Amino acid sequence: MKLAYTTADFDRISAFLHRSTGILLTKENDRMVYARLAARVIDLGLDSFAAYIDQALGPAAIEERDRLVSALTTNTTHFYRESYHFDFLETEVLPGLIQRARSGERIRIWSAGCSTGEEPYSLAMCLLNAFPDVGNHDLKILATDIDRDALARATAATYGANSIREIPKPFLDRFFDHVQTTEQYTPKPTVRSLVTYRQLNLIGDWPFRGLFDVIFCRNVAIYMDAETQEQIWTGFCGALHPGGHLFIGHSERMSQSLRSSFTAVGNTIYRREP
Repeated sequence: MKLAYTTADFDRISAFLHRSTGILLTKENDRMVYARLAARVIDLGLDSFAAYIDQALGPAAIEERDRLVSALTTNTTHFYRESYHFDFLETEVLPGLIQRARSGERIRIWSAGCSTGEEPYSLAMCLLNAFPDVGNHDLKILATDIDRDALARATAATYGANSIREIPKPFLDRFFDHVQTTEQYTPKPTVRSLVTYRQLNLIGDWPFRGLFDVIFCRNVAIYMDAETQEQIWTGFCGALHPGGHLFIGHSERMSQSLRSSFTAVGNTIYRREP
């Protein structure tokens, strides 16, 4: 079934997505928008994108707007993606955090834009490897994403071979249960218990009670315009303890205006200055 889909339809969807999430679509994304939403338009019994947009942007269509955002959000990830970040975390950052946790301090790590859970569970494995009794201390990982469908998959925590391909074999054996009949892998309860998932829009309010010691936000801001990126980097600056670390995506760059607040200490790794 061929649905009516015009440039005006794309522009309306693009404007909504940018306004509500900060994600910036370009004209090159118009076929992607059609491909990801066409089945939903048909399922609703509609014959045009214009009719779908009218319905999805209506005042009572909160769930449909969430579905639209989920359809247009990119969730490409796997365990230990950009592994040098996890190496730096374990060798350079965790020793100090572990010492502070053992002395009774509250330690918090934030995986912002956590997608389907591979990043926060990778962080949890790093913690357990370096700090086996972490569960006896006040050290937790908060994982947030705007995409409710991605968060549901993260909570279900069932992964195939593609997701686990970069997990070191000793970690896979130690931290995962393997369902051989389906070739699926699930993080063990000790891993999952360290992570709390919450839905959060990075361009909305951040209802946090305390500061973070580590923030991972990788390959999220790359989909946003410069003004929105600046807003997010500034927010992270205010959400980090002095001396805390921010990890961003390999193709992302810290805005020039915040260079005095952060010192580059590794490949797209920054330390928050006092």
